Amino acid sequence: VQLQASGGGLVQAGGSLRLSCSTSGRTFGGHVLGWFRQASGKAREFVAGVTWSGDNTYYADSLKGRFTISRGKGRNIMDLQMNNLEPEDTAIYYCAASPWGGSYAEEMRRYTYWGQGTQVTVSS
Repeated sequence: VQLQASGGGLVQAGGSLRLSCSTSGRTFGGHVLGWFRQASGKAREFVAGVTWSGDNTYYADSLKGRFTISRGKGRNIMDLQMNNLEPEDTAIYYCAASPWGGSYAEEMRRYTYWGQGTQVTVSS
């Protein structure tokens, strides 16, 4: 099973980027889909999550209001709209899928499927 994150790039502070997560074909019914990020020299951290149905979303408290997660269509299963980006948002962003429920959306260890990351760089 493959997940692939895309949409990263270089943007100035205050700008926006939209990340997408695609799958090679598998569906993840009943799963929670999540975005995580890892800055250089730091631990990987939860960014946002969404249930497969799209009915429920979850966000890291510090990112609420700037980032919006949504379910995609077809093989593009999930998007992350990032607005008003800050240099502190610079990181590799990963998409992942967890068979556990939304109550565990923030728990990285619950995610069993991971995609390759996409680099987001925000310049000041």
